[in-house]
Amino acid sequence: MAETVLETVNLTMRFGGVTACDNVDFSLKARELRCLIGPNGAGKTTFFKCLTGLLTPTEGQVIMRGEETTNWDTHVIASEGVGIKTQVPNVLDGVSVQENIWLAARRFCSSADASRKTEEVIDRLSLSTIATSEVGRLAHGERQRVELGIVAAGDPWLVLLDEPAAGMTSDDVEQMIEIIHDMTKTAAVIIVEHDMQFIRSVATEVTVFHQGRILMEDHVDTVMSDPTVRNVYLGKKA
Repeated sequence: MAETVLETVNLTMRFGGVTACDNVDFSLKARELRCLIGPNGAGKTTFFKCLTGLLTPTEGQVIMRGEETTNWDTHVIASEGVGIKTQVPNVLDGVSVQENIWLAARRFCSSADASRKTEEVIDRLSLSTIATSEVGRLAHGERQRVELGIVAAGDPWLVLLDEPAAGMTSDDVEQMIEIIHDMTKTAAVIIVEHDMQFIRSVATEVTVFHQGRILMEDHVDTVMSDPTVRNVYLGKKA
């Protein structure tokens, strides 16, 4: 069986009198792809922020590859091989695609190795035609791919993606799905996403959040056909 690379134990996050995450127990295996879904306010984004170090949980633990990371800052978590893509763009608009990726790779290796890694990522993500373009001049879908390139430059063992398909065209989404599946060859991936068509296309296992708790975890087909999930959380047309 694949090893567990990420788990949370009784993870709880309170904001005053509001409990956004409520005793969440969660686990993820090596090279597993998992989508987190649920209505607005369900707790999935708060949970994601607790994993990435953007929030420190009120109670409970986050454990990555056997080591507790509950109180670690985001930059420390990233330096340990966790690739993080949030909704807020993490790119330098005034420099090229190639330079953005090189700077990301340089954090983890020598200048020469960073150059080799940059070329590898550019080829892997089909960015060669825009490699010398300023990121600030790119279309939204291209920028999203550049952000994934920045994540991939660190050779992460865990990738955390917050709404990677937001605002993308259907062609962009198809390309994004291919890239994410390619990432699972070497990394476990967690995706927080609202786009149900995207989830159907990319996911195998889905975790449904509701009122701060995990409502259901199962194969995507089982989740989509569950009456409670369909009627209350996804809508009857989901």
